Amino acid sequence: MFRAIAADVKSAKEIAVMREAGAIVAEVLSILAGAAKPGVSTKDLDVIAEREIRARKAKPAFLGYRGYTATLCASVNEEVVHGIPRADKVLREGDIIGMDLGCVVKGFYGDSAITVPIGRVSSQAAALIQATRESLDKGIEQMTEGNRIGDIGAAVQAHAEAAGFSVVREFVGHGIGRSLHEDPPVPNYGKAGTGLKLKPGMVLAVEPMVNAGGPDVKILSDGWTAVTVDGALSAHFEHTIAVTEDGPEILTRRPH
Repeated sequence: MFRAIAADVKSAKEIAVMREAGAIVAEVLSILAGAAKPGVSTKDLDVIAEREIRARKAKPAFLGYRGYTATLCASVNEEVVHGIPRADKVLREGDIIGMDLGCVVKGFYGDSAITVPIGRVSSQAAALIQATRESLDKGIEQMTEGNRIGDIGAAVQAHAEAAGFSVVREFVGHGIGRSLHEDPPVPNYGKAGTGLKLKPGMVLAVEPMVNAGGPDVKILSDGWTAVTVDGALSAHFEHTIAVTEDGPEILTRRPH
């Protein structure tokens, strides 16, 4: 038998706490974006991430999660997601880095990711970053009451593929709240008008992972790092979003 997929509906008070967690994640990601420069290691970035989360009286969400050993997921170039920070992984001019970060505040989670260029990057890399960020925006636009999960994935997929890129299928977005990963799964592909109906109080982490080459990925021997099979670049963006009666509210919107 198939398991029925449902979504936990959060109260206004619970969403307020998630808004706190989301604001912290957003602030720390902005700090990391400024720190990601040539000569900096991914371990350096991880140290900053943990320090800044704890300074805000929050708890790192990823550290110790299913045995993960860091606060930050730092994925460089062909690494898609879940790159483990290392002291010998030093950023170079022309790299791109995806940084995925979460924290816990009063028992509730916030989760977000960005991909940033390191110095001057190729035109392909710049286009990939832009298309992935825009595909997230297109997905979020679909998060209105009465729409369905499939509307989100269809919008993400259509925009990414129209730009000449491919969408990863092995990893998807998810519900989020008292747990980092809750139902429902939120694929970055699919058919509009299908899937669970959205209603106010649902909170989802939508996270397009988009490749410059083919969509296929593999996991490295560390058991975590996912890379593109063909060695092409990959980008990743994510927000935690609440469905409200007035439309989607991005709980991890970054300060500009």
